[in-house]
Amino acid sequence: MIDRPEGELHVQDQANSIAAEFVRSRLTAVSLSKYPGAVPANLVDAYACQDVAIGCWPDRICGWKVARISSAWQPHFPEERLVGPIFRRNFHQAAAGQSTACAVFNGGFAAVEVEIGILMGPVPPADKTEWTVAEAAELVDRICIGVEIASSPLATLNDLGPGAVISDFGNNWGAIAGDTIADWRTRSRQIQCESYINDQWVGRGTVDFPNAPLAAFAFALSKAARRGRPLRAGAYISTGMITGVHHVRIGDRARLTFADCGEILCHTVAAIPWLPEAAARPVERRA
Repeated sequence: MIDRPEGELHVQDQANSIAAEFVRSRLTAVSLSKYPGAVPANLVDAYACQDVAIGCWPDRICGWKVARISSAWQPHFPEERLVGPIFRRNFHQAAAGQSTACAVFNGGFAAVEVEIGILMGPVPPADKTEWTVAEAAELVDRICIGVEIASSPLATLNDLGPGAVISDFGNNWGAIAGDTIADWRTRSRQIQCESYINDQWVGRGTVDFPNAPLAAFAFALSKAARRGRPLRAGAYISTGMITGVHHVRIGDRARLTFADCGEILCHTVAAIPWLPEAAARPVERRA
């Protein structure tokens, strides 16, 4: 048996406790009134919570969301971006002209975000942990228009900063992959995107294409490899919001447009218990 320092044991106990509460809340679709413990104050502690929660979750990771860490938070979280898992059950393929139903937590945080999605092709070398944009581009299978569904049982999660966001699956509860951008290797210009909620315009933004999405992809490749979770062929990366974080309520309809690249329609529904019996038993980490 290896003895660990008391401080390390305390951090692990905190991670276990925080992860258990968020996992239980997500499994039972019950909101939280406050953060369940001390908000992680650094990247190590925040990802420790995320790792425990991933180990408890009864679904397979099919990709990762990427988001920027604002300069105000970087003294304590010194990376440009953060990541959170996207689970297979919450990954959707958009159908032309049809609205995709996306679950969000009643009483929690809920938002839709216009994003560019990347699906990975070749499997990266197992021993490589740092990726440049040019190297990442060689692993792309396709690039598409996309939407991230950000939702957490805790309504104030984003307000608490990157430590809280990372600890709760990166505040992700789904992604939608839309039409392929077929000319991504030769298209070298900004794509203007717009967001509408219930037919009301709520935001506009442009993405430096394809450089910005590829930079996020390179970060995800590097971060996943360093964490011992290397990306697999077919992994989907949601590369970061373009028009802003647009808060939604259950029953809201969204239309997200990507200039000449297409549009995605979606609407929000109430998250239902994944495993209703989870409320009556301890959350156990899977092997």
